[in-house]
Parts: sequence; structure tokens; C-alpha cells
Amino acid sequence: MANLSQATYSVKGGYDIHIKETGKGPAVVFIHGSGPGASGSSNFRDNIDAFVEAGYLVILPDLIGYGASSKPEGIDYTLQLFTDTLYDALQQHGVKQAAMVGNSLGGGIAIQMTLDHPEMATAFILMAPGCIQEQASYFTMPGIAKMKSSFGSDDFSKDDQHRLVSNLVHPDSVSKITDALVEERYAVAKDQPKDVLARMITPNLGPHLSKLKLPIFVMWGLNDEFCPESGARLFLDQCDNARCMTFNHVGHWVQVERAAEFNRYSIEFLNEHR
Repeated sequence: MANLSQATYSVKGGYDIHIKETGKGPAVVFIHGSGPGASGSSNFRDNIDAFVEAGYLVILPDLIGYGASSKPEGIDYTLQLFTDTLYDALQQHGVKQAAMVGNSLGGGIAIQMTLDHPEMATAFILMAPGCIQEQASYFTMPGIAKMKSSFGSDDFSKDDQHRLVSNLVHPDSVSKITDALVEERYAVAKDQPKDVLARMITPNLGPHLSKLKLPIFVMWGLNDEFCPESGARLFLDQCDNARCMTFNHVGHWVQVERAAEFNRYSIEFLNEHR
């Protein structure tokens, strides 16, 4: 993986948001999803080099509550909090406009940020984006039940971390959950409060998708157990410039499970709209 420069920015509320970057060229902001131990670099470790080699500036923020960013306790982790703190940090980092890659919660953040600041995003690449249905509907998905663990307590172990990350992928892809990935996420998870998941609050942005006028590329695993693949249809029905691609025997992590294809298709899409 390419060498990453790092910076930390103080944002409204007194929180710190950590950003890594590498490469040169048009900016692409990679917004990770939720889950114990998540961070920008761990969610996109198999994608960074390909985008750099294609001539893009890769920007990897850690959301509030994740990675090396602040992890406050006793607060609600709302979609607006995630979005506003990330937007503030990106502005301080000098990112005035960028393509946005968002997985799961990261997709919802990309959508909310663009609704709030329409000038910010030039294009979307979304993998199983969240926040496009009522929050309660996601809790009916089988993957959520599998994520029960001792996360947030002293009993949380590396074995727990391995099992949780493995739940994100189809059984055919479990071999791609490497020891290095588990170690990286476990180091983050040990410092995260339960509130980052237990007090997450997300709205349903589905009714607002028609307001998105930028080019959109949605990718979804047909075997996703966290965000129903039927959500892809919402973009096709409501957005003027959307395309969708689905993958068989793929779960929630297209960018990991089909990394080579994800990189190729995404870069071709960005080059088309460069």
C-alpha cells in the first residue's frame, strides 16, 4: 500500500477528524462504513494503490468515532454529525470538490453531504449505500443479528473481531479477511465506545434521491445481509444519471470481495467523468 501522509483537524464541537492521503490528481474521497474497528485505510486497503496509479488523489478520512478520529461517549451518532464533522475537516484539508466513494454508512454520508452542499461532489461511487430506507428496516436484516458481540467491553477479543469482519463478506470471500486487516481493525475497536453503534441515528434519504443530479455508479452484492440489494432500484428509478452493477456470491464489501473488478470499473467511471 502506498505511503500515506496524515493530518488531524479540529472541527465544531471540539472533535478531531483524522485524514490520510496519497497520490496526485483529481481528489477522490473514500468514506468508510460503520462497524467495530472501521477506518478509512482498513476499508479501502485493496483499492488505494489502483486509484493512485490511475492518477487520482486518494483521501481517506476516519469518521468521528472511528479510526484515529475522536471517539466521544455519551452522544448520539447522527448522520448529520458524521456529515458535518467530515465536511468541516475536508474543507480545512483543502478539498473543495471531489468524487466520493462511499460504502454502507459512508454512502449515506456522501448523499447527505451532497444534499447539504451540492457543489461538493462531482460523482458518486456507492457500494451498498445505507440511509436510503427507514433505520428500523435495516435491523430486520440477518447480518445485523450476526454482529452481536462483546464489542465495547474488556471481553472483546481478536477472535470476535475476525468473526465480525467475516460477516461482512460472502462465505466464498472469507479468505480475504487477512490477519493484517483483523489486527488493524482490532486496534481501533478497543478504543471505541458502544455508543458509536448503539446510539447511531440515521434518517431515510430515499425520498430525496431525485435531487442528486451528478453521475452515480452503484455496486451491490446480491448476497448482502446488511443493506438489501433492492435498494439499487431506488437510484435507477429516481436519479437521472445512475447506473448499477450487481455481483453474485458477494456480500456487503464489493470493494474487498471483488477488489480488482471494483477498481477497474470505478476508475473507468471516474475517467469518463473526469
